[in-house]
Amino acid sequence: MNFYGKRVLFLGAHPDDIELGCGALLHQIAPKTEVLCVTLSDNQKNPDLQNVKSEHYQSMQILGVVEKGVILGPFTTRVFPEARQEILEYFLKLRKDFKPDLIFTHSRQDVHQDHNIMTDEALRAFRGITVLGFDVVRSSYGFFPHFLVEVSEENVNKKIEALSKYTTYQDRYYFNSELTRSILIRHGALAERPFAEGFDILRIVGNFEN
Repeated sequence: MNFYGKRVLFLGAHPDDIELGCGALLHQIAPKTEVLCVTLSDNQKNPDLQNVKSEHYQSMQILGVVEKGVILGPFTTRVFPEARQEILEYFLKLRKDFKPDLIFTHSRQDVHQDHNIMTDEALRAFRGITVLGFDVVRSSYGFFPHFLVEVSEENVNKKIEALSKYTTYQDRYYFNSELTRSILIRHGALAERPFAEGFDILRIVGNFEN
């Protein structure tokens, strides 16, 4: 699959999801691809998470995504099931405005209620478009990647650097740099490459070109 020259939409439920799920890939393609990263909740209703909004912008900057390519949506963490229709309509507007060629969102194997809902609504809103699911290790059970993308060691290091901007979460096991690297090495082993980012296939739409 050729990412370059495409419009690629990354969808996350909360700040940190996109970086955890596909930060290395994002760093690899951002310089040559039109990228839009949309996170539905900024977590600002939680008094313990007041810094994650600015940490998200810093993290995305490390990955090469300019500020205009980062959107934080209006939804409230943990109650996405109550806003299904509003999320669907939000995605339909994104489709009309951005016209994505390819979408990354949460894996089907994710048990977090917010992640679950946005994947369902993304599949509805973006019918006819390829959708790949990324893994957020803290809430995925049974994830196995069937779509693997080689990334460089520089991309791996930038993903780790980007995640280090989340000082709010530095005591969380899933922000451990060794864990992050080991996941990319494992996915690389599956692809017979040094490092890879892994995704499950929610929908592939392709065509044969002459």
